[in-house]
Amino acid sequence: MQHSAELNISDIRTLMEFYGEDVWNYAYVITRNTYTADDVAQDVFIKAYQKVAFFRGEASVKTWLLKITRNTALSYLKRAFLRKVVLIGDRSPGDGLNGTTSSPSAESEYLKQEEADELWQEVLKLPGKFRDPLVLSVHHQLSIEEISGITGLSPGTVKSRIYRAKQKVAARFGRSERR
Repeated sequence: MQHSAELNISDIRTLMEFYGEDVWNYAYVITRNTYTADDVAQDVFIKAYQKVAFFRGEASVKTWLLKITRNTALSYLKRAFLRKVVLIGDRSPGDGLNGTTSSPSAESEYLKQEEADELWQEVLKLPGKFRDPLVLSVHHQLSIEEISGITGLSPGTVKSRIYRAKQKVAARFGRSERR
C-alpha cells in the first residue's frame, strides 16, 4: 500500500487478505480469546480505514496494522468485563482467519504438532511483557526496530525481553535456549 490519505473498499479487502491472519493471530495472543480476537481484528481494519491519513509510511503497513492491533486488543482487555483471566478457547494460535489447520498424517507429524502445541501453551503463559515481543519476533518475523515501534520499548529492551522469553520457555521444557 502506498502512503495515501484515502482507502477504498478494494484497498481494505487487499489489506485484510494480506494481513488479516497476522492481525487475528496477534489479537489472539494478546486476548487469549477467539471471539475477542475476532472483534479486535474487525476493529483494526475499521480503524485503519478511518485513520489512514495518519499513516506516515515510516514503518511497513504490517507494522502499522500490528501496532493498531496491539492498542485495540489492550483496550479490550482494560474493559471491566474482561478483567478475568481468559482460558484458551477452541482455536489454537496457529489457526488463522481462513480456518486452515494441519492434520497429522503419521505418528511423527502428530508428535511434532503436539510439541508445537505445548510450546505455544508455554508461550501464551508468559507475562505480556515477554510474550508480545517474542510473538512479534518469532511468529510475525518483525525486526527489533519494528517491534520497538509497535511496543514503544527501546530496541535494547526488546532484545532483552525476547532473550528472557526464550529462556523462560526453554526452562519450562528443560532445554537450553538455542539460537
